Amino acid sequence: MIDYTQFAFIFDMDGTLVDNMTYHTEAWQIMLDENGIKADAREFLVNTAGKTNREIIPQIFPDASEKRISELAQRKEELYRELFLPHRRAISGATEFLDSCVDLGIRLAVATAAPVANMEFILDGLDLRKYFGAITTAADVKNGKPDPEVFIISAEKLVVPATRCFVFEDAFNGFEAAYRAKMKAVGIATVNSVSEILGLPSVVEAYPDFTSLEPQTLINRHNTPPLISEAAN
Repeated sequence: MIDYTQFAFIFDMDGTLVDNMTYHTEAWQIMLDENGIKADAREFLVNTAGKTNREIIPQIFPDASEKRISELAQRKEELYRELFLPHRRAISGATEFLDSCVDLGIRLAVATAAPVANMEFILDGLDLRKYFGAITTAADVKNGKPDPEVFIISAEKLVVPATRCFVFEDAFNGFEAAYRAKMKAVGIATVNSVSEILGLPSVVEAYPDFTSLEPQTLINRHNTPPLISEAAN
């Protein structure tokens, strides 16, 4: 018998719990256009997803002061929240999946490169905070994804070893971070296709959303190496 309380599910937020990356991209485009900078939207999204604003903005504005970086970041995030607000909802099947996780006693965390204001906009705006025993944002880490820091901190907060952590992600940088953290990853295909995601080394499964996912089935399939208590039985 598997003890599900000994496992953790760690969720990226943007693009995973909510399908909002189009609105992030649109906000970046508006902010960059305002400053006379052109960028390919798709390429920009893939290259920057999972990184923090304090990592992204200096690459685009290398001479910007700390104050200017903060102003640009604030402008971009205000635009994003304004654009996404009329469409704000959890991705299909997410709340039902989280309910099932809670029933099984699986430990849950959010690990996001988003600033605190965006985390509150999503988790509090959609009443999702109640599900999570730990929340880690850009304010808590030095390095965004693909650095594994945000996932490692989340596992430490939940007191679960990496081998029993599953990361739910949408972005290539996030999958790489999960791989570096030695955690299994489950892909949610809001940005990249299921086939693209399944080719990555950390990924064990991938889906368009959460509607066909069952937490106990996921753990049962990938509980390797098995828990000592299970092996003893």
